[in-house]
Amino acid sequence: MNLVILDRDGVINYDSDQFIKSPEEWKPIPGSLEAIARLCQADYRVVVATNQSGIERGLFDMAMLNAIHDKMHKACAQVGARIDAVFFCPHASESNCSCRKPKSGMLEEIAARYSLGDLDDVPVVGDSLRDLQSAAKLGAQPYLVLTGKGMKTQAAGGLPEGTIVMPDLAAVVAELV
Repeated sequence: MNLVILDRDGVINYDSDQFIKSPEEWKPIPGSLEAIARLCQADYRVVVATNQSGIERGLFDMAMLNAIHDKMHKACAQVGARIDAVFFCPHASESNCSCRKPKSGMLEEIAARYSLGDLDDVPVVGDSLRDLQSAAKLGAQPYLVLTGKGMKTQAAGGLPEGTIVMPDLAAVVAELV
């Protein structure tokens, strides 16, 4: 099975330092949904792994997160794309949970859900260092996109060994398919 794991904010949609708190604030990055459609056409399963600490912080609730993801799924469907599953961590960093990236719990859960023994060489696309660190811990292939916080992440350095840097999700997909 071909699997790709995507961060949400900054990879699929525009990010915000004030969090994406409603469907109205969720706006796709140009070309990202079409890139997901290309992955689907090439028989990839597309899964989202996203930290959503706004829940624990009280900025939005589960119903609102579900509404945001409903908008994302509908926008994907309009261009022939499909996201198979969305995994998320609702905790703030102070919670010290195992699912919040850069820890690997969320990616381990994805591997278990898809009956993969490991995530060796599975592309994991993110715009922040924690996305890449989570991927590297499990032997996945980290891709840094320069959308969202990607340029700041690249400038700060310290990327995991083997990280591939691409302008955006569309460029990653062009390399994969």
